[in-house]
Amino acid sequence: MAGEVIETGMRVRYTGTGTTGTVIRFERQNGKEYAELDTTHLLYRMDKLVPVEAGIEKKHHTREEFKKTIEEEREFMSGSAFQESLKNIDQSCEGGG
Repeated sequence: MAGEVIETGMRVRYTGTGTTGTVIRFERQNGKEYAELDTTHLLYRMDKLVPVEAGIEKKHHTREEFKKTIEEEREFMSGSAFQESLKNIDQSCEGGG
């Protein structure tokens, strides 16, 4: 992060949340520098931004892969272990924390 120059138009990732986007402007507030990303229009601390490599792309899945995943999830949901676990919840929605 240190030493890497971030410029307008550069594709970056915010290390705190993994948010990615293109820098559209810079702003200084209370002595700290921020960059606004086009994807969220929020300001992100410059020291927490890293350039994104141009060669990284999202993996595209085929229709058959999605169908296979759905079928596997349906099999799991209909299994006896999952159905038994549903009997042991009280649906109180407590977060535990």
